[in-house]
Amino acid sequence: MKLFRLIPIFAMVFCFVSPARAELADGVKAIVNDTVITYAQVDDFTAPAAEALRRQYAGQPAEFSQKFTAMLNDGLEQLVERQLILTDFEVEGYKLPDSVVDELVAERVRERFGDRTTLMKTLQAQGMTLEQFRKEVREQYIVAALRSKNVSQEIVISPYKIENYYLAHQDDFKIEDEIKLRMIVLNKSSDDDTNTLGLAHEIQTKIKEGATFQEMASVYSQGSQQHQAGDWGWVERSVLRKELADVAFTLKPGEVSDVIETPESDYLMLVEQVRPAHVKPLGETRDDIEKTLRTQEQARIEKQWIDGLRKKTFVVIFP
Repeated sequence: MKLFRLIPIFAMVFCFVSPARAELADGVKAIVNDTVITYAQVDDFTAPAAEALRRQYAGQPAEFSQKFTAMLNDGLEQLVERQLILTDFEVEGYKLPDSVVDELVAERVRERFGDRTTLMKTLQAQGMTLEQFRKEVREQYIVAALRSKNVSQEIVISPYKIENYYLAHQDDFKIEDEIKLRMIVLNKSSDDDTNTLGLAHEIQTKIKEGATFQEMASVYSQGSQQHQAGDWGWVERSVLRKELADVAFTLKPGEVSDVIETPESDYLMLVEQVRPAHVKPLGETRDDIEKTLRTQEQARIEKQWIDGLRKKTFVVIFP
């Protein structure tokens, strides 16, 4: 029976992918059971991501081509998985009453469009009919519901697994030497500006005479932390430009630097505390590790589920 069922499918495929493939957009990219996925559907599905890639890799044709191909393959896989789930919904005999779909559509209209008039104008601009919109809402709900049923089950991560992950990924939790830093930034108005350097030395003198660094930063600093009295909080060496880091990480707690000159600005820095390089303790990383392991386990369960659907469904993907 299955063999006879495949004959009309391959006949349809032959029509789509015969040598006369001038209309490539309408060509078949994949078949899931008796549903065809076309090149045009893949293009439409990946259009937003494609536009983002074009902006991100403008002027980098090789990188764009590589990323674009990977994006298309990923988009196709998502469409295939979606159709596998929809096919399973039908095969298993699940039902979604029209009344429920009506409620879903009404809720979607309220949330995204506000009213039916705006919906119809938007659909017209997109070349979509109301029936197509309704079908899309229905299918999105089915896919989400079956994913929830088969994948989003409660996953318990044992303390043993968390501790093992922590021990095996120590490098991920390493923290460089850190300093708690305040900084006064004075921007130069031109390359030959000498007034800024003079002001920096005046501020340095006031601090030596008893003015607080915080007060001077609040009054004079032109950096983004001016309103926080120049407070940068805890910073690693890699956060600072080299000429600043080389000075800052030699200062002792409570010590103020000399004036540091750069072509654009002059700086004064105060180190309030020093924290040597260390590995974050398990207590600080436990929640993040648990989230990572839960995400990995969900991905494993989902792959297992999708692989199972693929094994019992007719799937063909064309190059």
